[in-house]
Amino acid sequence: MEGASSSLLDAEAVADLVLLDPLTEESLVQTLQERFRRRDIYVGSGTRGFGGTTGTAGTYIGNVVISVNPYQSLPIYTPEKVEEYRNCSFFAVKPHIYAIADDAYRSLRDRDRDQCILITGESGAGKTEASKLVMSYVAAVSSKGEEVNKVKEQLLQSNPVLEAFGNAKTVRNDNSSRFGKYMDIEFDFKGEPLGGVISNYLLEKSRIVRHMKGERNFHIFYQLLAGASPQLLQQLKLRQDCGHYGYLNREGSNLPGMDDAANFHAMQDAMRVIGFSPAEVTELLQVTAVVLKLGNVQLSSSFQASGMEACSIAEPRELREICELIGLEPGTLERALCSRTVKARDEMVLTTLTVPQGYYGRDALAKNIYSRLFNWLVNRINASIQVKSDKQRKVMGVLDIYGFEIFQDNSFEQFIINYCNEKLQQIFILMTLKEEQEEYVREGIQWTPVEFFDNSIICNLIENSTTGILAMLDEECLRPGVVNEDTFLTKLNQLLATHKHYESKETQNARRVTDTSLPPRCFRIHHYAGKVTYNVTGFIEKNNDLLFRDLSQAMWAAQHALLRSLFPEGDPQKVSLKLPPTAGSQFKSSVAMLMKNLYSKNPNYIRCIKPNDTKSAMVFTPELVLAQIRYLGLMENVRVRRAGYAFRQLYGPFLQRYKMLNPRTWPRWDGGDRQGAEVLLAGLAFPTEELAFGHTKIFIRSPHTLFDLERRRQERVAQLATLIQKTFRGWRCRTQYQLMRKSQILISAWFRGHRQKNRYKQMKRSALILQAYARGWKARKTYRKYFRSNASTCVANFIYRRLVQRYLLGLAKNLPPLSVTDRTWPPAPYRFLDDANQELKNIFYHWKCKKYRDQLPASHRAQLQARLCASELFKDKKTLYTKSLQQPFRGEYLGLKQNPKYQKLHAVAKDKLVMADTVRKVNRANGKTVPRLLLLTTEHLVLADPKAAQPKTVLSLSDIRGVSVTRFSDGFLALHLKEVSTVGAKGDFLLVSDHLIELVTRLHQTFKATMGQALPLHITDRFSTRFPKGDVSITVVESPKAGTNGPVCKKKGSNKMEVLVH
Repeated sequence: MEGASSSLLDAEAVADLVLLDPLTEESLVQTLQERFRRRDIYVGSGTRGFGGTTGTAGTYIGNVVISVNPYQSLPIYTPEKVEEYRNCSFFAVKPHIYAIADDAYRSLRDRDRDQCILITGESGAGKTEASKLVMSYVAAVSSKGEEVNKVKEQLLQSNPVLEAFGNAKTVRNDNSSRFGKYMDIEFDFKGEPLGGVISNYLLEKSRIVRHMKGERNFHIFYQLLAGASPQLLQQLKLRQDCGHYGYLNREGSNLPGMDDAANFHAMQDAMRVIGFSPAEVTELLQVTAVVLKLGNVQLSSSFQASGMEACSIAEPRELREICELIGLEPGTLERALCSRTVKARDEMVLTTLTVPQGYYGRDALAKNIYSRLFNWLVNRINASIQVKSDKQRKVMGVLDIYGFEIFQDNSFEQFIINYCNEKLQQIFILMTLKEEQEEYVREGIQWTPVEFFDNSIICNLIENSTTGILAMLDEECLRPGVVNEDTFLTKLNQLLATHKHYESKETQNARRVTDTSLPPRCFRIHHYAGKVTYNVTGFIEKNNDLLFRDLSQAMWAAQHALLRSLFPEGDPQKVSLKLPPTAGSQFKSSVAMLMKNLYSKNPNYIRCIKPNDTKSAMVFTPELVLAQIRYLGLMENVRVRRAGYAFRQLYGPFLQRYKMLNPRTWPRWDGGDRQGAEVLLAGLAFPTEELAFGHTKIFIRSPHTLFDLERRRQERVAQLATLIQKTFRGWRCRTQYQLMRKSQILISAWFRGHRQKNRYKQMKRSALILQAYARGWKARKTYRKYFRSNASTCVANFIYRRLVQRYLLGLAKNLPPLSVTDRTWPPAPYRFLDDANQELKNIFYHWKCKKYRDQLPASHRAQLQARLCASELFKDKKTLYTKSLQQPFRGEYLGLKQNPKYQKLHAVAKDKLVMADTVRKVNRANGKTVPRLLLLTTEHLVLADPKAAQPKTVLSLSDIRGVSVTRFSDGFLALHLKEVSTVGAKGDFLLVSDHLIELVTRLHQTFKATMGQALPLHITDRFSTRFPKGDVSITVVESPKAGTNGPVCKKKGSNKMEVLVH
């Protein structure tokens, strides 16, 4: 409520123009400009109050909202804004389209009153967007449901389809509606939308064939070329280049901020939602392509033998493609475009057309096809969205139509548009005055006649059935003989010479008035919004809107179902000689039906204003706005609204708002609302003529009185606010002091109690300690004689045994898994058990390992024992050890049993064989190696010749005194023998083995098993060997010169040898 009335005292930005004081054109423009600067683009006109309710049914009629186009997006259409205006009093919120839409919707739903919203304004003022906002708001606030949502979606999706075919870019607006639209949205008794019916008025079909530079044809042509797939364009026989088409002025289609391709896809999606079948969409686009391609049909001039001029098709390709699209013989369409059948008496005569006549017929055909296609499109949408059932319905109409137009050159289109606006102004004035009178009578206030300009005389000037301008125009079109605009203007001058709202050059001359602004071939009408000069050139042609019968019959002959249905008069079986109605009479009938429809509904108004001609954001041109204020008749509207009493309100809300101004009504009034209002105003000493008391409302005559009342209220509110603040601050300080005092007392009490509790606990603790020491001393003194000298030890031992017992029993229940890889063990519960716990852990692990070994097979166990022995001997000592881990210990590498060649060797080994392998024996003289077979048994080590398979050397294990190997990854081995051995004094053996690790390991195991002691093993790079000729020092060197086949031994003198290993 405060938001709606906050600007009442701000005369520069008053939200309700009825309260504007003084009321002049300058103050009205200044108010609009100031609100526009503050980004308040909506202004109320005749809202009759603020902070109240809409009252009973019929309290407010003809609500008006003025909308100034900001040319930019504003955050005032969010879902939160919808909720703000939903079910809210029309006068308790700031002016907004949502407010008027909500008031209309609730009046329809709750009071069972049909509504209509009239949206007017010139091109670019935002009428189309306003109608979308109204429909989207109604869709948002109405109830939900699958069927209801489907209906709402169909109603909303009709907009992009009609915009594509009925809107175009003009110099004033990038999305200008080039037709008038009236939609009846039908609701059930619950306020749920059931469907709707759309009516269209005066499509600007002349735009099809020509438009100004800087403008565009209808959107659908550019959307089709930009958004259609290559396959669809090929099917429609179109090119994607807009510059190819004459009806598009052979210009590009770039329009900043508009994506034609995306809009084309949105239009297709909308058609699917509405219920268009794919076949219907295809036929619709085919007819659209035909219209576009007709503009490329060129005619050439020729002369017949009789000397008469004729025309023919210059380039037949376009004509042939058009005929392929519609299923027509090219010759039929060519004859219809280049000739005309005229009935002379009782016979039909075929006459040829000149090139200008041919182009006229071509353009007339294009305009008629598109106009009828648009009507078919509207009817098809109606077939989908109209209500199918016959149950009772409520209706809300939304009218989006041209505003009053005054151009530099005004023609037939501006004439009938302004005629329509005269009728809309008439209905506004009449219904407003009617409601004013009804309200005065209802409230018991004396009705005083209101002086206003009654534009019925202008409407009668245009629409009178005998002497009206439209009647004269129809009569002139039907008159035989030479007919042109000059004869039409002459007739108007004769009949309307004395009419005070009509003038022309001839009537001015008759009155001896000189006016250079009125050219010849023009007449001027004094409309309610100003004087408009009309040029009669083209009036008769546009009113006739003739299409040659040959062209209609050609379209009927086409095989295209949709196109054929658009020209029913082309059926040769139904030829009618009756002339079709003129454009003026058709529009007059449509306006009459529209007025009848609007008279049956409660009207609401949205007046749209364009702030500048450059479509610039937040730019306000006062001169342009003032002209539109006159065109829209806003001053007349406001004058009628504020006639008599400018402000009225129910007694209850009025008393509730202003009762603080009188001590007798503040803070509470116990009597009736009217009595309270009378007492309140009696104490304010307003002049008697400024006030009137109705049955349910208070009436205030002038805005000045209301402003004074509001000013006093704001001053009183400020005083009351100060009083409330003072009282609140005092209460808050007293409350805070009392709370602090209470808290201080509570804290003190708790602190003293806490301190005494701590003192008591300390004293109690001290007493208990003293008592414990005294009792202990007394008990020891009394019972000392009964204790043995080792009692403490026994008790301690008993406790220890008990703890150990508990530990062992617990350990038995928590033993780790028997996996040998699991080294976990429970920790000792007491520190004195740490050593025992570690010992038990080791014992348990060894037991697990033993148990694991006992389960192994003998062969596997032997393998593991050999591996373990190898690990002990070579791990981290010889590089070859890590490589040997991947090789299994096989033991027998010669295959003695399988190879009969080795039978003698097998007999030598018998069942005591430990290992059999091939080795290379190093010659002690020159260092060269020769192959030998090595057999290791439990008692001997045998070296045999591989060729003869005969033992050459048999060593007893007791003859071996040690083994030397290098630390590298070679297989070099020195076998040290005792000085006295079974083989005599042959000295030590130098061998090279590919399985050195396994050989030494098995030799070590066998030696230890036989001799009872470990085999001495030396891992070194330098060692001494004893040969028959003396000791030889052997040095092992790692060198890349050594081959991959094994070590290379080189004799260095008589007592040195160098072994190169890799």
